[in-house]
Amino acid sequence: LVARVEQGDVKEVVLAVNATVDGQTTAHYVTDRLEGLNVKITRLAHGVPVGGELDYLDEGTLTQALAARTDF
Repeated sequence: LVARVEQGDVKEVVLAVNATVDGQTTAHYVTDRLEGLNVKITRLAHGVPVGGELDYLDEGTLTQALAARTDF
């Protein structure tokens, strides 16, 4: 991935990792490796799934959904 980004053809890297400790650790590692390489790094949103029941969400998922909320 780093070698490909260094070639200059990549404009954005979209991280799609699980919302777990391992996923977050991987996202931080990749972000650190790509630092300074003039590439936009984004990640897929985490939070409440469409059609999801609020009664079945854990605290972490709800917290993440609130943190990533946008204006309507």
